[in-house]
Amino acid sequence: MPSPQQARAQASAITSGKSAPEAEVSPTSQLRALFDGPHLSPGQRRIAQYLIEHITEAAFLSITDLAERVGVSQPSVTRFAAAVGFSGYPALREKLQSIALGTLAGGPAAEENSSNELQAAVDAEIENLENLRRDFADPDQVIDVGRKLSQSTPLTILGLRISASLAEYVAYAARRIHPDVRLVTRGGSVAYDALLQSREAGGTWVLAFSMPRHAQETLTAVRVARSAGLKVALVTDLALGPVADEADVVFATGTGSRLVFDSYAAPGLMAAALLQAMTDADPERTQARLEEYEQISDRHQFFLRD
Repeated sequence: MPSPQQARAQASAITSGKSAPEAEVSPTSQLRALFDGPHLSPGQRRIAQYLIEHITEAAFLSITDLAERVGVSQPSVTRFAAAVGFSGYPALREKLQSIALGTLAGGPAAEENSSNELQAAVDAEIENLENLRRDFADPDQVIDVGRKLSQSTPLTILGLRISASLAEYVAYAARRIHPDVRLVTRGGSVAYDALLQSREAGGTWVLAFSMPRHAQETLTAVRVARSAGLKVALVTDLALGPVADEADVVFATGTGSRLVFDSYAAPGLMAAALLQAMTDADPERTQARLEEYEQISDRHQFFLRD
């Protein structure tokens, strides 16, 4: 998936004629080149989706009318224009009108089916998974970090705000194979207490998740962990940035940003790969704990029988 900078560069190339002329690129592709990127808020993505689906009409709306159609405030439209690289809504509307006029003139894919937005989201995630597949060509770092996470007792899993779901998944699975897993999904002093207590109890590593939009409290928690003497393995969407700069090891995996809310196919697979590395690091402990859990789950009928 292109970064925001790449997307704007692609859009600039379309405008300047450095690549194929604008008339040779479908309107939807031009708009995606402008709007794709992981740093748009959910509200801003609603605006982007509306523009993609109604370009021939929306390009000629005033800021007041566009805001009303989407159901957002006028300042939200102004912030959206700035977020996608324009000086304000008038500059964005000028660009939209040039795309819309090409559509009305019968340019290629002028009638492109906007219902394929869901398919485009799947395509973007497939690309993220392909990139991750190439990263896994050399699995040594994943194996090494998995071993270190396995040896850390207790092991702390950190995920705040939107990242909590990934942290909960890993913590749930890790408890089947690790004797002491501590989950932190609340920020502030609650997170600080948990991190400090984990270190005092002998923990050495934290596995942290930071998905867009990156929470300030995640950055603070990672800094607290480092200052306490814990090492941090971070799963995030970008290899560079404030949170990544603070981590000891970074696993950068793309997130799906085509829809209003991100999707996490690649980060989820990365999390599963780290769990696999943890199981392989201590196979005897893993087998013993899994067998014990199966006996307990059968005794108490945790799960429905097939």
